[in-house]
Amino acid sequence: MPTLEIITPSYRPDRELCGDLARSVRRFAPEGTRHTIIVPPSDLAHFRPLEHEGATIVTTRDVMPRGFFRLPIANVWLSAGAPLPPVRGWIAQQIVKLQAAAQSTADAVLVADSDVEFVRPFSLADYLIDGRIPLYRLEGAVSAHLPLHMRWDDVSRRLLGLPPEHSPRRADYICWPCLWDPDVVRATLDQVERVTGDRWAVAVGRELHFSEMVLYGVYAEQHVASEERMPFTADMRCPSFSDERALDETALADFIRTVRAADVAVMISAKSGTDLDLRRRMIGALNPADT
Repeated sequence: MPTLEIITPSYRPDRELCGDLARSVRRFAPEGTRHTIIVPPSDLAHFRPLEHEGATIVTTRDVMPRGFFRLPIANVWLSAGAPLPPVRGWIAQQIVKLQAAAQSTADAVLVADSDVEFVRPFSLADYLIDGRIPLYRLEGAVSAHLPLHMRWDDVSRRLLGLPPEHSPRRADYICWPCLWDPDVVRATLDQVERVTGDRWAVAVGRELHFSEMVLYGVYAEQHVASEERMPFTADMRCPSFSDERALDETALADFIRTVRAADVAVMISAKSGTDLDLRRRMIGALNPADT
């Protein structure tokens, strides 16, 4: 049976959400699923109790590629080989995700941030298409109304040695959760190193604007899908709310009503500031625990 690892980067402000995710993984994920939670060293003690939920807790220092050092007074990292510009925390988190996925020995990796929660039993087979790991790809979803997405696409193409894309509409590869093939992750990072002549983490760390999901998606579409017929999907079976505004009870109830019988997870952005007790009550009603 193909193996699955769930990778979750987190930090202390998201501890409660991460706990809900860990409990949902323990309840709904198939037996043998590894759940790795990656946190800053200073937050380790707050996350240790989640080991009782079956999660493995490691620190960003454990995962970050060699040669990177975090400054104690700011959420930035320095690379010994290229100290300027410093690597901002947001970019460092994406480097950690890529490194963790590249190191995984599982057949597939599901990147699930703390604000994802599983609501029904699931397995890797639920995501596969004809037995293959698909690429999430939403055709034509990125245009000038999403300037950061356009920039992430440009940066990814440059890092991968691809010609610039001049189309006004591009595919979106950002989803929750995000399913990756570790072999494709490793091939993506190898390509970045061939193109830039640097270690991939150093090349990525120099960027001010970057998306790990877009990098993987562009590589997979250009190099894997065309050669090996990687299937595409536009459905990760996870209704998502990514706005940075709180959902009140009425709005959250409306959102919950969008969850289909085939969906296995939901994502309500931590940045929305939605009330935690309300969130728990509404999500919990989707699949009440046995009493």
